[in-house]
Amino acid sequence: MIYLFASDIHGSAYAMHTLLNIFETTRASKLILLGDLLYHGPRNDLPQEYNPKETCRLQNSVKESLICVKGNCEAEVDQMVLEFPVLSDSATMYLERFGGRMIYLHHGHKSLPPLPSGTIVISGHTHIPVAEEKDGLVFINPGSVAIPKGGFPPSYCILEGTTFSIKDFEGNVIKSLTI
Repeated sequence: MIYLFASDIHGSAYAMHTLLNIFETTRASKLILLGDLLYHGPRNDLPQEYNPKETCRLQNSVKESLICVKGNCEAEVDQMVLEFPVLSDSATMYLERFGGRMIYLHHGHKSLPPLPSGTIVISGHTHIPVAEEKDGLVFINPGSVAIPKGGFPPSYCILEGTTFSIKDFEGNVIKSLTI
């Protein structure tokens, strides 16, 4: 199975359309959104094709395929228009390919809880792609599909087999990590 991870859409209909095209062409079984789905927040410029209503409609169109966690820009009112759970601060996954290791999903704006060594931590928030092992944990950040920072292009992450590949919208690998 292939998993697609993305974060920090910030209401960009352009980024969401692009992400759904990638989701379809990669035939990923799940689209995991790591927060900041609809709004840009006061510190960010408006993203390309800023349209929270259209972004919401697009996200609802694939609700059966989504796993989401709450970002720092989500509000309770968002849950009124989104047809999938969006207000959990974190989620966990366990995939056989990682031999029982936990995958801890969160946005990244809150401190990590105590996690067992070997945990794979996948977060967004910084808008900067990361794929590294540090202090007994694996850290993956797909960057941002709408408002990238640090000189990076818009990006997302594909998990295929045991390899996390962070890619730009043209499919070029920015960072990669095999576990």
